[in-house]
Amino acid sequence: MALHTSFLTHARGRYLWVALLVALGSGIAYVVNDPVEPANGGTPLGYTLGTIGALLILWLAYLGKRKRNFVRGWGTVRGWVSAHVYLGTALLIVATLHTGFQFGMNIHTLAYVLMVLVIFSGIFGVFAYRAYPSARNDLKKQNSLDDLFHQIEELEAQLTRMAVNSPEDIRSIIKSSIDRTEVGGGFFDQLLARDNSVVELEGAVRKNINQELALDYLLSRGKDLKGEELTALNELIRVFNSRKGLLDAVRNDIKMLAVLQVWLYIHVPMTFALISALLAHIFSVFVYW
Repeated sequence: MALHTSFLTHARGRYLWVALLVALGSGIAYVVNDPVEPANGGTPLGYTLGTIGALLILWLAYLGKRKRNFVRGWGTVRGWVSAHVYLGTALLIVATLHTGFQFGMNIHTLAYVLMVLVIFSGIFGVFAYRAYPSARNDLKKQNSLDDLFHQIEELEAQLTRMAVNSPEDIRSIIKSSIDRTEVGGGFFDQLLARDNSVVELEGAVRKNINQELALDYLLSRGKDLKGEELTALNELIRVFNSRKGLLDAVRNDIKMLAVLQVWLYIHVPMTFALISALLAHIFSVFVYW
């Protein structure tokens, strides 16, 4: 969809120009400013940049909610994402200049560090969502995960029918491969696209990662067969290989979804931590400074 291909140039780069204006204006003000004391967040410019930075943080946090639950007439998801990327980058400049490069073991530096982590995790998340459709091959682009699982079930039923008249060892390995194939598994299995499939071969249960062991066995049986049996085996191998490709597509899709889920588990709580630290930072400034 358009979100993944054009959010960087949304509205002819509207938010890029806004971000450049904010960042450039902050930079010029910082350079020309001549405070009596060393630059820090407590100078008039520091307060000004801090106010701009705080408003940007709260606004971007609001946009993060809006872009997942927006209402017609309040903009588009593509626009919210564009604003997130560009204004989040401008925020990094504004907040850094706000500090006057004065850091220490305090709530102020903690708020800054959390902001940096949120910004960079946000950038990662945006580009992960952008890369997700591109990472789907042509086969997956035309199908949902449910569609792929349905196709796998159909191929397995077809393989079972085709193997009925095959030699016993071929029937056995086809059945074992189907019965002992695992997809998904635990969270880390999903995240790493780990394949825990096994197959019973020659009386032993062995790893059948990406169906390679079973496929190699079927290919090796070709030299022992002739005529119609060989033709039937080759057709069996073709269907088996199609199933193998679908299983690989499903695991890669699940992996991408797991990566995005991990990002949400990190980015969202970190954003709340940032807002808490920001409020503590503001409170301490006005109470103790």
